[in-house]
Amino acid sequence: MGRSGGRGAGARAGVFLFVEQEVLLPVVVPLSDDPVRGEPGSSSRYPGPVVRSPASSAMYPGDGESAEGGGSAGLTCCSYNQDCTSLAIGTKTGYKLFSLGSVEQLDLVHESNEMPDVYIVERLFSSSLVVVVSHTKPRQMNVYHFKKGTEICNYSYSSNILSVRLNRQRLIVCLEESIYIHNIKDMKLLKTLLEIPRNLTGLCALSINHSNSYLAYPGSCDIGEIVVYDANSLKSVCVIPAHDSLLAAFSFNSTGSKLASASEKGTVIRVFSIPEGQKLYEFRRGMKRYVNISSLVFSMDSQFLCASSNTETVHIFKLEQLADRTDDPPTWTGYMGKMFMAATNYLPTQVSDMMNQDRAFATVRLNLSGQRNVCTLSTIQKLPRLLVASSDGHIYIYNLDPQDGGECVLIKRHSMFESKSEENKENDLGSPVPQSYAATVARPSAVPSASTVPGFSEDGGALRGEVIPEHEFATGPVCLDDENEFPPISLCRGSQKGKAKLS
Repeated sequence: MGRSGGRGAGARAGVFLFVEQEVLLPVVVPLSDDPVRGEPGSSSRYPGPVVRSPASSAMYPGDGESAEGGGSAGLTCCSYNQDCTSLAIGTKTGYKLFSLGSVEQLDLVHESNEMPDVYIVERLFSSSLVVVVSHTKPRQMNVYHFKKGTEICNYSYSSNILSVRLNRQRLIVCLEESIYIHNIKDMKLLKTLLEIPRNLTGLCALSINHSNSYLAYPGSCDIGEIVVYDANSLKSVCVIPAHDSLLAAFSFNSTGSKLASASEKGTVIRVFSIPEGQKLYEFRRGMKRYVNISSLVFSMDSQFLCASSNTETVHIFKLEQLADRTDDPPTWTGYMGKMFMAATNYLPTQVSDMMNQDRAFATVRLNLSGQRNVCTLSTIQKLPRLLVASSDGHIYIYNLDPQDGGECVLIKRHSMFESKSEENKENDLGSPVPQSYAATVARPSAVPSASTVPGFSEDGGALRGEVIPEHEFATGPVCLDDENEFPPISLCRGSQKGKAKLS
């Protein structure tokens, strides 16, 4: 696909970053208008993602903002993991990982202060694998086993990293004009998508289902076109003409069978079938004004779709099947309703489309004037909840009525800077790592420092750093669902091309 000029697309859904510029979620955004704090010689004006979507959702407060209780360690980015059971935040001094298993408390699972100015932090489900990118080295991606305190590997790229997406098969790195597809089990570079339309915000989405790894990214700099690519078979799937204006956000549902999208106008949200690319639903967020969509995410059961923006209202839409919609009762009002809908067939297309668009099933009015936020839908303690992580340094938890909808009720607010440490609470303390898994990396006396030289390699522009020696692996099967481990990785010393050995 050829490169086209014009503005880049904007945003992502599952992780969220806060930007000084106008951003329409699922993307990452520069934190201020100050010159980029990138590597010397960096030619890009954008050090990192502008906003991201859900799978991921991320946010960035401005440099002048400081999260309450955060002091100098102000919030720089924030993202939910793939199944919305964990929250990761970046700060000016490092990053933190939280468990979202309880309404009453926000458990701090891990905190690291070894890398300052983190602007991307992504966790693989509830495993030990975490990916971190810092403004100090915006071209370098670092992969850590945080429970062992070791660095697994690092990769350097030709320009600043804008966003990172993970599932149990693939790791995606998005730059301004290229996308790198890695095999997450050994970090081997499988494919480089070059000459893609300029994507200033790193807008992309990756499905999380076991059976597929659909990758979505903008296909044009002029209209809201979405390219869907199969990251498993490394083949194009379809191109979806989703919107007339540029894209702001899009995200897959948990099974990879649906893709939701929003444009920079932010008034209409559409849902398409995957891999066919057919429009299934169309929702109207509002009509009075354009907004910047900051997050767009499905619930894990795909029954609801949540959209937040730069306004104080969060909209939740219900994805009802046509067969689920009950017929109007045999009354005078029901009869008139059917006549009214039939009359829309004779109206101009734009008018009839507007009449047929569904409105929000539930809403939330945020008392967060001027604060950027990223939302997600999660089941906590067997009940559906709406979670709002805000640039004010707090996460807000709301109840969602799955039957009647309406206004969601705030039930809890937690500070992301005052949570008590519950290191490794997600696992039984003292329990050994299952013997069926590999000892992926030996615990060194100190975390090794990566000595990676930025540059290109013959396999597409990603350069692996020489940091980790070989280790033995178990011969048994690897269970990627286990929370104690992550896909075993073994890197060969002395290989600039990143050759690896997989168990």
